[in-house]
Formats: sequence, C-alpha cells, structure tokens
Amino acid sequence: MISKYLIVLLGFNLLTLIFSLSKATNNQDNLISYLIFALLTLALGFLINKVRKTNQTDSNIQTTSNLTWKKLKRNKNAVFGLIIIIILVYISILAPFIMPHDPLEMNWGKTIQKPSLEHWFGTDEFGRDIFSRAIYGVRIALGIGLLAVVLNTLLGTFLGLIAGYYGGRVDNLIMRAIEMWNSIPFILMAIALIAALGTGLLNLILVVSITGIMQFARVIRSSVLGLKKADYVLAAKVMGIPDRQIIIRHILPNCIAPIIVLATLRIGEMILTIAGLSFLGLGIQPPMPALGSMLSSGQQYISENLMMSIVPGTMILLIVFAFNLLGDGLRDALDSKLSN
Repeated sequence: MISKYLIVLLGFNLLTLIFSLSKATNNQDNLISYLIFALLTLALGFLINKVRKTNQTDSNIQTTSNLTWKKLKRNKNAVFGLIIIIILVYISILAPFIMPHDPLEMNWGKTIQKPSLEHWFGTDEFGRDIFSRAIYGVRIALGIGLLAVVLNTLLGTFLGLIAGYYGGRVDNLIMRAIEMWNSIPFILMAIALIAALGTGLLNLILVVSITGIMQFARVIRSSVLGLKKADYVLAAKVMGIPDRQIIIRHILPNCIAPIIVLATLRIGEMILTIAGLSFLGLGIQPPMPALGSMLSSGQQYISENLMMSIVPGTMILLIVFAFNLLGDGLRDALDSKLSN
C-alpha cells in the first residue's frame, strides 16, 4: 500500500514540476526536468517509506535501517556531502525561479563582462549570463547522471545476478565479455560510440550508461558467489523453489548494500564523465548549457573573465566531491567490517 507521505511528496513535486516546465526553455529541458523530479520523488518516497516501516517496529529492536542511519549521522563528512547534494538538487529544481536571466539569451552588447550587480559572475563570449547557465548546467548534469546510474544499476545488477548465480558457461561468457570491454580505454570507447550513434542528449545517456554497466556486474557477481552458498539459499533449492524466486527474494535483498554504495559513487563519476565529454565537444551540444563545454570555452577567455572557468569548474568539483563523501559514508555505515 502506498504511503500517505509518498502521495503528499509526489503531489508537491508534480505541482512544482508544472511551474518549472511552464518556464522551461525547450523540449530537452522539459525532459531533464521530468527526469529529475521523477527520480527525486522515487528516491525520497522510498526513504520515507523505509523510515515509516522502521518506526512501526518495536522501539527496543534496533533494525538494520536504524543502525545504518545512526552510523551515517555520526559521519560528519557524509552528512556534509548529503547537505551539498540536497542544496544542488533543489537549486536545479527551482532553476526557472531563481535564475536571473535566460541561459540561452545572447546579448552581443555585453560580451565577456566581469561580475556586476546585473550579472553576478559576468557574461560569456556571447553575452549570456554565466550564473544562469551554471544553474542549468548543474540541472542537466544531475538529470543525465542520475538516469545513467539508474540504467547502470538495473542492467549491471541483472548481469551480475545471472553470472554469479548460474556460474559455468553463463558466468564465463559474461565475464569474458566484461574483460574484453574493460580492456578498451573508456575515452576511446566513448568516442567510438558517439561517432557511431551521433551527438545528442539521448545518445550521450546511452553511451555513459553502457560504459558503466560492467563495474556493477563485477561487484554484484562477487556478492552473489558468496550468497548462493548460504544455508537459506541451499534450503530454498532443496524445497524446490524456482531460481527466479530465490534470486529475487533471497539473493537480491542481500546485495542492496553494495548496490547503494556503488550507485552513489557512480553518480559523481558519471557527472565527471559527462563533463569530460562535453569539454571535448562530444557531450551536450550548444546552445544547451553544459558545465564541461562552459569550462572549455572559458579557458580561451581566462585572462578577460576568470569566472567563465571558475564557476563551472567549482560546480563540477562540488557535485563529485559531495557524492564521493556520501558514498564513502554509506559504505562505512552499511559494511560492518569496515565500520569495525
């Protein structure tokens, strides 16, 4: 049954989404807005539902969720990273309301201007407001990064579960394919895929998603290899329970911890990858604001307006730094061996 808290949260996000989309600059921006709101709603709804179920248990029983949350709260670095992420996410959500200028509007009479009251961080070579473009750049980076990690998680977890549980030829086939894929440098693979598929937002999401599947598959496979020898799994096999139910009910729930940790760390990596591809001209194409392309164009005018490089570079640093802090904190909280 859907929690009443989830319904309220969904309604709030949908109302804000309607206002946000009414001021969106183009259809692609509408897509990014929808992805951010959908993923945010699902993530926060899942968290609220877990907390609600935890609160219904006996107060004397320390559940896994309670212990994990207490460990995470004691980790100041993880809390700091979480605060940064929340701030950046809601800045992205409320971008149409807080940005001072249209990020796509050109003004040839105000090119390469230094910071002022009208343009807090100045303007770029086309007279566009740097602060407004940076806000939308963060919005796009978070949207693509979150979607890419979701695809990474789903496909990589599926391959890891199949390879680890069945073993034998299936395991050998999947692992050999992963090893062959990993033998190719990432940047060369990304360039080859983009050259074959062409530039564009959807193609960029597809490329970064494909390149991250293999790491998930390897991690989940290693977890499944140990779990499939557990007594409860062997007992389920003896009872004649189908493999699909064993994987879903007994093995997958025990792989949640590494999945959460790896997914959190991968978000920062995905955003850094997207910025790198955009820096090389292979990612998000102009005139859409992209932190990587802003950083690339800013280096040409670094002596005229330093903010053209500092602002997008700082945004990339904050995003990656925050997700790495949170990922490390989740790893320590979920892994009892590391915490001890």
